[in-house]
Amino acid sequence: MPAQTFDEVVLGRRSIRGYLEKPVPRELIEEILTLAMRAPTSMNTQPWHFHIITGEPLDRIRKGNTERILAGEPDSREFRRGEPFAGVHRERQVEVAKQLFGVMGIARDDAAARQDWVLRGFRQFDAPVCVIVAYDRELSGSDDTAFDCGAVTTALVNAAWSRGLGCVINSQGIMQSPVVREHAGIPDDQVIMKAVALGWPDPGFPANAVVSNRKSVDEAARFIGF
Repeated sequence: MPAQTFDEVVLGRRSIRGYLEKPVPRELIEEILTLAMRAPTSMNTQPWHFHIITGEPLDRIRKGNTERILAGEPDSREFRRGEPFAGVHRERQVEVAKQLFGVMGIARDDAAARQDWVLRGFRQFDAPVCVIVAYDRELSGSDDTAFDCGAVTTALVNAAWSRGLGCVINSQGIMQSPVVREHAGIPDDQVIMKAVALGWPDPGFPANAVVSNRKSVDEAARFIGF
Protein backbone atom coordinates (compact mmCIF):
# COMPACT_ATOMS: atom_id res chain seq x y z
CA MET A 1 0.00 0.00 0.00
CA PRO A 2 1.50 3.38 -0.99
CA ALA A 3 2.24 5.81 1.82
CA GLN A 4 -0.45 8.41 2.42
CA THR A 5 0.13 12.05 3.22
CA PHE A 6 -1.28 13.47 6.44
CA ASP A 7 -4.02 15.24 4.47
CA GLU A 8 -4.97 12.01 2.68
CA VAL A 9 -5.30 10.16 5.99
CA VAL A 10 -7.40 12.84 7.70
CA LEU A 11 -9.63 13.59 4.72
CA GLY A 12 -9.97 9.97 3.60
CA ARG A 13 -10.68 8.30 6.95
CA ARG A 14 -14.21 7.03 7.58
CA SER A 15 -15.86 5.15 10.42
CA ILE A 16 -15.82 1.47 9.43
CA ARG A 17 -18.72 -0.72 10.53
CA GLY A 18 -18.17 -3.78 8.33
CA TYR A 19 -14.98 -5.86 8.37
CA LEU A 20 -13.34 -8.71 6.51
CA GLU A 21 -12.82 -11.98 8.36
CA LYS A 22 -9.08 -11.45 8.30
CA PRO A 23 -6.83 -11.33 11.37
CA VAL A 24 -4.77 -8.26 12.18
CA PRO A 25 -1.14 -9.03 13.08
CA ARG A 26 -0.12 -8.06 16.59
CA GLU A 27 3.02 -6.40 15.22
CA LEU A 28 0.90 -4.05 13.12
CA ILE A 29 -1.24 -3.07 16.11
CA GLU A 30 1.90 -2.37 18.13
CA GLU A 31 3.15 -0.16 15.29
CA ILE A 32 -0.14 1.76 15.27
CA LEU A 33 -0.11 2.21 19.05
CA THR A 34 3.48 3.48 18.92
CA LEU A 35 2.35 6.21 16.54
CA ALA A 36 -0.82 6.98 18.48
CA MET A 37 0.98 7.41 21.77
CA ARG A 38 2.88 10.35 20.37
CA ALA A 39 -0.34 12.30 21.04
CA PRO A 40 0.14 15.23 23.44
CA THR A 41 -1.01 14.93 27.05
CA SER A 42 -1.45 17.36 29.91
CA MET A 43 1.93 17.72 31.64
CA ASN A 44 2.99 14.40 30.07
CA THR A 45 0.66 12.37 32.31
CA GLN A 46 -0.01 9.75 29.58
CA PRO A 47 -3.05 8.42 31.50
CA TRP A 48 -4.13 5.84 28.92
CA HIS A 49 -4.16 2.06 28.85
CA PHE A 50 -5.11 -0.12 25.87
CA HIS A 51 -6.58 -3.60 26.15
CA ILE A 52 -6.43 -5.23 22.72
CA ILE A 53 -8.79 -8.19 22.43
CA THR A 54 -9.33 -10.75 19.70
CA GLY A 55 -10.35 -14.37 19.24
CA GLU A 56 -12.20 -16.29 21.92
CA PRO A 57 -12.06 -13.60 24.66
CA LEU A 58 -13.65 -11.13 22.23
CA ASP A 59 -16.33 -13.68 21.34
CA ARG A 60 -17.18 -14.00 25.04
CA ILE A 61 -17.54 -10.24 25.32
CA ARG A 62 -19.77 -10.11 22.23
CA LYS A 63 -21.95 -12.87 23.66
CA GLY A 64 -22.18 -11.30 27.11
CA ASN A 65 -22.93 -7.84 25.75
CA THR A 66 -25.70 -9.15 23.50
CA GLU A 67 -27.29 -11.38 26.11
CA ARG A 68 -27.38 -8.60 28.70
CA ILE A 69 -28.84 -5.98 26.37
CA LEU A 70 -31.54 -8.38 25.14
CA ALA A 71 -32.35 -9.19 28.77
CA GLY A 72 -32.91 -5.50 29.46
CA GLU A 73 -29.84 -4.95 31.63
CA PRO A 74 -29.33 -1.21 32.20
CA ASP A 75 -26.36 0.69 30.83
CA SER A 76 -23.39 0.20 33.17
CA ARG A 77 -20.73 2.19 31.34
CA GLU A 78 -18.14 3.73 33.65
CA PHE A 79 -17.30 6.96 31.82
CA ARG A 80 -20.02 9.55 32.34
CA ARG A 81 -22.47 9.88 29.51
CA GLY A 82 -24.16 13.21 30.16
CA GLU A 83 -27.64 14.18 29.09
CA PRO A 84 -29.25 12.91 25.85
CA PHE A 85 -28.44 15.04 22.83
CA ALA A 86 -30.84 17.84 21.95
CA GLY A 87 -31.05 20.65 19.41
CA VAL A 88 -28.40 20.76 16.70
CA HIS A 89 -26.42 17.91 18.29
CA ARG A 90 -29.44 15.63 18.11
CA GLU A 91 -30.02 16.75 14.52
CA ARG A 92 -26.50 15.68 13.57
CA GLN A 93 -26.97 12.34 15.32
CA VAL A 94 -30.21 11.72 13.42
CA GLU A 95 -28.68 12.85 10.13
CA VAL A 96 -25.86 10.31 10.19
CA ALA A 97 -28.28 7.57 11.32
CA LYS A 98 -30.46 8.33 8.29
CA GLN A 99 -27.39 8.11 6.05
CA LEU A 100 -26.43 4.73 7.50
CA PHE A 101 -29.94 3.26 7.44
CA GLY A 102 -30.43 4.55 3.91
CA VAL A 103 -27.36 2.85 2.42
CA MET A 104 -28.07 -0.33 4.42
CA GLY A 105 -31.67 -0.43 3.19
CA ILE A 106 -33.12 -0.38 6.71
CA ALA A 107 -36.65 1.01 6.60
CA ARG A 108 -37.96 3.20 9.39
CA ASP A 109 -40.64 0.64 10.30
CA ASP A 110 -38.34 -2.42 10.05
CA ALA A 111 -37.93 -3.08 13.77
CA ALA A 112 -36.03 -6.33 13.30
CA ALA A 113 -33.43 -4.80 10.99
CA ARG A 114 -33.03 -1.78 13.26
CA GLN A 115 -32.48 -4.02 16.28
CA ASP A 116 -29.97 -6.11 14.36
CA TRP A 117 -28.06 -2.93 13.53
CA VAL A 118 -27.99 -1.95 17.21
CA LEU A 119 -26.79 -5.41 18.21
CA ARG A 120 -23.92 -5.13 15.70
CA GLY A 121 -22.59 -2.35 17.91
CA PHE A 122 -22.72 -4.56 20.98
CA ARG A 123 -20.84 -7.18 18.95
CA GLN A 124 -18.17 -4.59 18.12
CA PHE A 125 -19.42 -4.62 14.53
CA ASP A 126 -17.97 -8.15 14.19
CA ALA A 127 -14.50 -6.66 13.85
CA PRO A 128 -11.56 -9.03 14.41
CA VAL A 129 -10.08 -6.75 17.06
CA CYS A 130 -11.47 -4.58 19.84
CA VAL A 131 -9.34 -1.97 21.58
CA ILE A 132 -10.60 -0.90 25.00
CA VAL A 133 -9.31 2.52 26.02
CA ALA A 134 -9.04 2.99 29.78
CA TYR A 135 -7.37 5.47 32.10
CA ASP A 136 -5.95 5.52 35.61
CA ARG A 137 -8.76 5.73 38.16
CA GLU A 138 -6.75 8.11 40.36
CA LEU A 139 -7.17 10.71 37.60
CA SER A 140 -10.97 10.35 37.39
CA GLY A 141 -11.62 13.91 38.57
CA SER A 142 -9.50 15.48 35.84
CA ASP A 143 -11.11 16.73 32.63
CA ASP A 144 -7.59 16.81 31.15
CA THR A 145 -7.54 13.01 31.35
CA ALA A 146 -10.61 12.62 29.15
CA PHE A 147 -9.17 15.20 26.73
CA ASP A 148 -5.88 13.28 26.55
CA CYS A 149 -7.61 9.92 25.97
CA GLY A 150 -9.67 11.48 23.21
CA ALA A 151 -6.50 12.77 21.58
CA VAL A 152 -4.75 9.39 21.67
CA THR A 153 -7.86 7.62 20.33
CA THR A 154 -8.05 10.03 17.40
CA ALA A 155 -4.39 9.40 16.72
CA LEU A 156 -5.02 5.65 16.90
CA VAL A 157 -7.77 5.62 14.28
CA ASN A 158 -5.76 7.87 11.96
CA ALA A 159 -2.66 5.69 12.36
CA ALA A 160 -4.75 2.60 11.63
CA TRP A 161 -6.19 4.22 8.49
CA SER A 162 -2.68 5.09 7.29
CA ARG A 163 -1.90 1.36 7.42
CA GLY A 164 -5.02 0.27 5.53
CA LEU A 165 -7.07 -0.60 8.62
CA GLY A 166 -10.43 0.81 9.60
CA CYS A 167 -11.93 1.67 12.97
CA VAL A 168 -15.09 2.92 14.57
CA ILE A 169 -14.99 4.50 18.02
CA ASN A 170 -18.04 3.42 20.00
CA SER A 171 -19.69 3.14 23.39
CA GLN A 172 -21.90 0.09 22.71
CA GLY A 173 -18.94 -2.19 23.28
CA ILE A 174 -18.39 -0.92 26.83
CA MET A 175 -21.97 -0.21 27.96
CA GLN A 176 -22.00 -3.58 29.74
CA SER A 177 -18.72 -2.85 31.49
CA PRO A 178 -18.78 -5.85 33.90
CA VAL A 179 -18.66 -8.16 30.87
CA VAL A 180 -15.69 -6.31 29.38
CA ARG A 181 -13.87 -6.06 32.71
CA GLU A 182 -14.28 -9.79 33.37
CA HIS A 183 -13.25 -11.21 30.01
CA ALA A 184 -10.50 -8.66 29.28
CA GLY A 185 -9.11 -8.82 32.82
CA ILE A 186 -9.12 -5.05 33.25
CA PRO A 187 -7.80 -4.11 36.71
CA ASP A 188 -9.92 -2.17 39.18
CA ASP A 189 -7.54 0.79 39.22
CA GLN A 190 -8.53 1.65 35.64
CA VAL A 191 -11.72 3.27 34.33
CA ILE A 192 -13.11 1.87 31.07
CA MET A 193 -13.68 4.81 28.73
CA LYS A 194 -14.28 3.76 25.12
CA ALA A 195 -14.13 0.88 22.68
CA VAL A 196 -12.58 0.95 19.21
CA ALA A 197 -13.50 -1.74 16.69
CA LEU A 198 -10.53 -2.37 14.39
CA GLY A 199 -9.89 -4.48 11.31
CA TRP A 200 -9.62 -4.62 7.53
CA PRO A 201 -12.54 -2.73 5.93
CA ASP A 202 -15.00 -4.79 3.89
CA PRO A 203 -15.26 -2.88 0.58
CA GLY A 204 -18.67 -4.46 -0.10
CA PHE A 205 -20.29 -3.25 3.13
CA PRO A 206 -22.48 -0.25 2.17
CA ALA A 207 -22.17 1.68 5.45
CA ASN A 208 -18.41 1.90 5.00
CA ALA A 209 -18.93 4.39 2.19
CA VAL A 210 -20.80 6.86 4.41
CA VAL A 211 -19.01 10.15 5.01
CA SER A 212 -20.64 12.26 7.70
CA ASN A 213 -21.22 15.94 7.06
CA ARG A 214 -18.94 18.30 8.97
CA LYS A 215 -19.24 21.87 10.15
CA SER A 216 -17.37 24.40 8.08
CA VAL A 217 -14.51 26.46 9.49
CA ASP A 218 -16.78 29.50 9.28
CA GLU A 219 -19.33 27.77 11.52
CA ALA A 220 -16.83 26.43 14.03
CA ALA A 221 -14.15 29.10 14.35
CA ARG A 222 -13.81 32.75 15.34
CA PHE A 223 -10.65 34.63 14.44
CA ILE A 224 -9.75 37.46 16.80
CA GLY A 225 -7.08 40.04 16.00
CA PHE A 226 -6.43 38.88 12.44
